[in-house]
Amino acid sequence: MRSSLIRSLALLSLAPASLLAQEAEGGTRVFMQPDTGLMFWTLIIFVVLMFILSKFAFGPLTKAVADRERSLQEAIDKANADREAAAKLLQEHQAKIEAARDEAQKFISEGRAVAEKMRSDMIDQTRKEQQDILERARRDIESEKEKAIAQLRREAVDLALAGASKVVEQNLESAKNRQIVESYLSSIGTLKVGQ
Repeated sequence: MRSSLIRSLALLSLAPASLLAQEAEGGTRVFMQPDTGLMFWTLIIFVVLMFILSKFAFGPLTKAVADRERSLQEAIDKANADREAAAKLLQEHQAKIEAARDEAQKFISEGRAVAEKMRSDMIDQTRKEQQDILERARRDIESEKEKAIAQLRREAVDLALAGASKVVEQNLESAKNRQIVESYLSSIGTLKVGQ
């Protein structure tokens, strides 16, 4: 490449020298006047050069340009297809994200509902246990009250018998007297409850 460039520069530098030599030999040369011999050979060289270039240079150059154009078009088509695939993939991902978000909201709502139900069930169970404890305490109190009343009655009977035996001053049969006093006290107890 470098050698052909040097040759071309050498020929260009010799061209003015040859024109000057022609002027010196034949006299004056007019550039605007057509020279048919020169025109003929220029035309022949041009046609031969065009044939050679079209045979060996223009074909590969045109083919290279066409190949380049085809590869660029394929790259553009592939880029468009990739862009469409990416847009479709983005849409799918957005749909999946939205579905996951909806599912998460559903789980949260269900969790809240379950938690609220558990809370209300626990409150109901606690209230029921509280009522059971209160009912059991009432029964225990009532039982203890009845036991205390029975104990008081026995002591009252014992005191009444002791007092009666002191008043009468004789020894009465204690089981029979006890039964009489208990029946009397029972009748008094029912009268007070009935009133």
